[in-house]
Amino acid sequence: MNRKNLLLAGTLALGLASCVSKKKLAAEQAKYAELNTFYTQVQTDLKACRDAQDEAARRRSQLEGELESARTQLAQQKESNTLMVNQLKDLSVISASQAESIKKSLENIGSKDAYIQDLNRAIQRKDSLNLALVTNLKSALKDINDQDIEVKVEKSAIFISISDKLLFKSGSYEVSPAAMTVLGKVAQVLNAKPEIEFLVEGHTDNVPITGGAIQDNWDLSTKRATSIVRILQKQFSIDPKRMTAGGRGEYLPLQGNEGPAGRAANRRTRIVILPQLDQFFKLLEKPQQ
Repeated sequence: MNRKNLLLAGTLALGLASCVSKKKLAAEQAKYAELNTFYTQVQTDLKACRDAQDEAARRRSQLEGELESARTQLAQQKESNTLMVNQLKDLSVISASQAESIKKSLENIGSKDAYIQDLNRAIQRKDSLNLALVTNLKSALKDINDQDIEVKVEKSAIFISISDKLLFKSGSYEVSPAAMTVLGKVAQVLNAKPEIEFLVEGHTDNVPITGGAIQDNWDLSTKRATSIVRILQKQFSIDPKRMTAGGRGEYLPLQGNEGPAGRAANRRTRIVILPQLDQFFKLLEKPQQ
């Protein structure tokens, strides 16, 4: 191999070596960048973890302080109660047995407060259930004319008042076919709450009943209520044990009976969803400490 060829071969070798070194350097740089990114993320995660630990420790310290404060207050209250009872005993105002009775009564104040809170929660729960039930009823009846049907809460009971023109012909207690749509929507909501009980009330105006099998407005209002109850039981499968039928006649009017509008408003059927008083009775029957 002559000198020229040797020089060319050497140049090629150096070029190849330089190319390989640049590729290796680029790969190492990329690897370093990846490791550096991973390291930065680890440091960020570590800082977040330490911050969370510090916050947890701070919260724990705060809760321990609150607990200790509550224990101190309880101990002070007990000490105050004992001191007061002892002072009464020293003054010979009460006997030792009476002092012990007073002491127990003072110790039971906390349990009585809890009992009152239970009652308040029960009342709030009842109010919430009433609100949900009214909302469901109004949603189910939203396509019915507002003048013909009304849903409201009054004195812990829910009242669904339905105009008689939606249910009956004048002077009749036979339920009209058009009434089935209204009663079906009401029954759907009532069937979704099988624990509630309700009263169906018939109301009339003061126009006397003349002739026929109906004796008077008492009779008409009662027959209309029982007709609705039978429909709810037989057509819509509502448990009859949940229902009561009653007639109010002309004696609970909404408006005066002097004009047609007032008499029309008074001719109605009300479904009254009764308060679940048994829940409160059970609370009242709880043994007192």
